[in-house]
Amino acid sequence: MAVLTGKVGLIVGVANKRSIAWAIAQAAAAEGASLVLTYQGERLEENVRELAAELDNPLILPCDVTDDEQMDAVYREISARFGGLDFLVHGAAFADREDLARPFYETSREGFRKALDISAYSLVALTRRAVPLMESRGGGSILTLSYLGSTRVFQGYNVMGVAKAALESSVRYLAAELGPKSIRVNAISAGPIRTLAASGITGFSTILQTYRDRAPLRRTVETDEVADAAIFLLGPAGRAVTAEVLMVDGGFHAMGV
Repeated sequence: MAVLTGKVGLIVGVANKRSIAWAIAQAAAAEGASLVLTYQGERLEENVRELAAELDNPLILPCDVTDDEQMDAVYREISARFGGLDFLVHGAAFADREDLARPFYETSREGFRKALDISAYSLVALTRRAVPLMESRGGGSILTLSYLGSTRVFQGYNVMGVAKAALESSVRYLAAELGPKSIRVNAISAGPIRTLAASGITGFSTILQTYRDRAPLRRTVETDEVADAAIFLLGPAGRAVTAEVLMVDGGFHAMGV
């Protein structure tokens, strides 16, 4: 039997076919899950609806993670349609291109606030609304997406690295608080992948080549490999795993000089 049969999942952060969130959506659907996909703004709605046509009739809703009313509306619709929620995949992340291009010490106050709000606080906001729906199902699994720039300096990653550090810390605090409710909270730290978010990072091609040269597997990772790890964390095989940042990067994180 598919491991997510009968489960309902909310996936936030699908932008296009290269999105890690999209790869996770495909894998979760293949494992039997009923899905809710969100899009941020009209510009991305067409992309998400076109991709969703490949799945088995997912619910598609607008969700700007800086808008409390839109988030409330998403969860009201999930409650009305499904009565509960089994897993949440948080793939929202953003930093102004200007703040990625300039030196970190020149990060604007507004750019810093925006990056932390969208990339880190949104996990807290979405989780808060998910908790009662997961409690009604006897528990659940929450998964977010991070990167090694949270703990190491990557030129051009700048304020996004700070946001990912806050995100990973949020994972630990949420996991500690929600564990007694049988709700697990984890992150996957994937190697560099050519996503829409990555397009704003100066020197991204150099980062990719560095991974190919130095990672133990001598290659970068693919979105479907990250999705396979996500299914482990979302499904019953990961039932004892929480507060974890799972590295899916070909082993690059283990290497020194």
